[in-house]
Amino acid sequence: MNSPIIQLLVLAGIAVFLILRLKNVLGTREGFEKPPVVDQEPARRAGPAFEVIEGGPDLDITDHVPEDSDAGKALAEMKRLEPSFGVSDFLGGARGAYEMIVMGYERGELAEIQPFLSEDIYESFVDGVAAREDQGLTIEANFIGVREMELVNATLDPDTKEAEMTIRFVAELTSAVRDRGGDIVEGSVTDIKRQKDTWVFARIMGSDDPNWLLVSTDG
Repeated sequence: MNSPIIQLLVLAGIAVFLILRLKNVLGTREGFEKPPVVDQEPARRAGPAFEVIEGGPDLDITDHVPEDSDAGKALAEMKRLEPSFGVSDFLGGARGAYEMIVMGYERGELAEIQPFLSEDIYESFVDGVAAREDQGLTIEANFIGVREMELVNATLDPDTKEAEMTIRFVAELTSAVRDRGGDIVEGSVTDIKRQKDTWVFARIMGSDDPNWLLVSTDG
């Protein structure tokens, strides 16, 4: 053979040898490979997405009265004495109780509302209904709804644990007073009147009886 041909064969053999060695050392790669995984501690977040601030204001109180007011402090103490107590829950119940009591009195159906009345309020309702009956008067009423409602004050007796909640209501209803003959002598069955009441509900916090009693009905 010619010397150049021999040299080429030798060089080709060397090249094949080197390629095989590199293949054994590096291995082969096919397609798109994932980058090598580096063991490292995940980056720490600056903070959780939603952070709860311990000791922040109680919105269940501050939505209704200032936190640092006497009423706010009384409400906070009520919740401490009875953790299940919620101001917003109470107000929702007071709204329903207002309609029930107003309509119970208007219709003279006091037995249904007696469990929610203090003894003094119940007796005054009984006297009022009896006076109407003595005159032969009846009331035809329709409750439309509570338009405004505000927690005016809250107090707590530190000794007796009796809480009082003063609520101002503005409601709309129709009310007509009929005489013995059925004629309307006052009011109307169609004209809507606006009624304003400031009521006080009371209860011993932590007691087994869950009912708040109506203890005052100042207008």
